[in-house]
Formats: sequence, structure tokens, C-alpha cells
Amino acid sequence: MNKESFFVKGEELLQKIKDIVAEGNVRKIILSDKSGKEIMSFPVTVGVVGLLLAPLLAAIGAAAALLTECTITVERNEDTDLKS
Repeated sequence: MNKESFFVKGEELLQKIKDIVAEGNVRKIILSDKSGKEIMSFPVTVGVVGLLLAPLLAAIGAAAALLTECTITVERNEDTDLKS
């Protein structure tokens, strides 16, 4: 499993999450406050789109309103082999 972290300001949080999900091959996203305390963690599956993603984005938007700075940790799938 490959991990990647991003430091963002609260107002940038929602857009960054949308961008990360759009990139694909994401397994899990973890949001932490500036002291490193985990605020929210959620799995991202291939089937998470549209109506299933809307409540999650609403919760992230609410968290963004409360956080001035946070860290997004992304766990990505290492299995990037394409089968032909």
C-alpha cells in the first residue's frame, strides 16, 4: 500500500478530496487536524459515485468549515497492473 499526504487549508479541503477521488486507485482517505489527530477516515471504492458520494462530501464540507488547516493522507492501491 502506498501512502501520500497533503497539507491543505480548510477552504481547499473539499476540492482537494474531489480531485483525489477523481484520480482513481484510492483505497482510503484520512483527514487529520494540524496536531495530527484523526478527524475522519473513509474507504473509497470504485463504486462510490454520485448519490453515495454526496453525503460524504457534505460531511467533509462541514469539517472544512471547522478546520483552518489539515492533512489529507491517501492510501493508494499498489496494484496498477492492467490486464489485457
